[in-house]
Amino acid sequence: MNPSPSKRAKILVCDELDAIALDVLAEHGHEPIVKTGLTEDELVQEVVGVDALLVRSATKVTRRVIEAADRLQVIGRAGVGVDNVDCAAATERGVVVMNTPTGNSTTTAELAISLLCSLARHVPQANRAVREGSWKKKGLVGTEITGKTLGVVGMGRIGRIVADRAQGLKMQVLGYDPYLDPGSAPITGVEVVSLDDLLARSDFVTLHVPLNDSTRNLLSWERVHRMKPGARLINASRGGVVDEEAVLEALEEGKLAGAAFDVLADEPPGADHPLVVRPDVIVTPHLGASSSEAQRKVAEDIAHQVAAFLESGVAENAVNAPALAPEVLQEIAPFLRLAETMGAFLAQRISAPIRKLELTIGGGIAEHDPGHFRLALLVGMLRESLESDVNFVNAPGLAKERGIRVLESVDEDPYFRQGQIKVRASMRAGGRSHVVAGTVFGREPRFVRIDDVHLDLRPSGILLVTRHRDAPGVVGKLGTILGEAGVNIRGVELGPPGEGDDGVAWGFLSLYDEPSDAVVSRIAALDEVDEVQLVRL
Repeated sequence: MNPSPSKRAKILVCDELDAIALDVLAEHGHEPIVKTGLTEDELVQEVVGVDALLVRSATKVTRRVIEAADRLQVIGRAGVGVDNVDCAAATERGVVVMNTPTGNSTTTAELAISLLCSLARHVPQANRAVREGSWKKKGLVGTEITGKTLGVVGMGRIGRIVADRAQGLKMQVLGYDPYLDPGSAPITGVEVVSLDDLLARSDFVTLHVPLNDSTRNLLSWERVHRMKPGARLINASRGGVVDEEAVLEALEEGKLAGAAFDVLADEPPGADHPLVVRPDVIVTPHLGASSSEAQRKVAEDIAHQVAAFLESGVAENAVNAPALAPEVLQEIAPFLRLAETMGAFLAQRISAPIRKLELTIGGGIAEHDPGHFRLALLVGMLRESLESDVNFVNAPGLAKERGIRVLESVDEDPYFRQGQIKVRASMRAGGRSHVVAGTVFGREPRFVRIDDVHLDLRPSGILLVTRHRDAPGVVGKLGTILGEAGVNIRGVELGPPGEGDDGVAWGFLSLYDEPSDAVVSRIAALDEVDEVQLVRL
């Protein structure tokens, strides 16, 4: 991207933003046009001739919209999540997508603390009772939070603010983050432990993680039922990271004393939603970012970021790719996606924290700055467990905080002349390293090697990885179990036993649908199967 600083850019503001955003854009000499509530068809018409789009969460910037935009350079999201923007389509067209990851942090953290206090003292129930004419304390006896233990799941920016505020309330704080070793502390006074340990010891548990394939139902039925008896749960992160049916069951059984949800898997919920109608549950309408300060801050931030990009090409908080000339971005976009997918695969494949990544690039793409592929690799890996504000700008800092080193090299004699990428990931102490290598066929990323297995695997969707006895009929048994569960297999790649593998082979089954925990357990119970894992790509 090489925006001209003298050009008066046309910027379409598609959602309601604080007026300060328009003031900032006008101060920079740009032309903000406000048109809210547009349908996709209307937006397809309006986006022609537009240099930048500014949105919040209501407007859906689809592939069709992006392909209709003949001058679009940047999409600015006033907020953190970019689920409403087709980032892959934007990357392919050389359009930078940026968000404002810091503007909502304090507001969201303070809401979590508010919900915690309200749960402890039955504030919503008491208010409702008084409004209904009752002045009785029966059934409203609460608990002090001083001296209680708070478990913070996800120690990113918001989680750390929550932990800091909780310590100010004289709470003991436990933290869990898959990229933090037990015993390490991101802030003074927080004890970093495993997730199971946190759940077993905490009087209150608050979640601050993104919603992605690795965090969906992070608090599963098994984990909800491992929580300390009488504990209270707060979810102000994303709907879907908690098995809501499991929480409902735990409340009905008296396992949990209460729960508070600012987000639900399906929003808005129906009036008869089983959690909404329970007196021991607090439900708020996704208020995480709803403060006047936060709304003003994200509007101001995104206006400054978009103006800076249009004038100088500086892409602050870019979530899809570094600022590159459109023709370069289009050329390397499939390899950026490949590197990002490799990061996601390795993050899920390796249970312990990754401490070293060895990135080797070869072929035509080696002519470009390897830093682009390094950033994509880190973004894919870190997004598997951190809050959703991981992007191409902050990924290096987040990796450094977690002690992750990246070593880069060039393969001078590549097998795939158009380009190839290989990544070796290692843990700090002991354990084997894992390798994944890939290339691009057409514009479609492919894995061509996983550890010692050479294959041709399209890395998308659900991947079932098995380590099983190399004997006739084993794959048939896997297919039978999946077939009985209605899960169709898209492709199968098998790796024969290597030296020292004692007749144990690898299986990589691409699936159309995700099998249930029960189905995976049935596969794991087969005598011939030593290991089974679901990887979501």
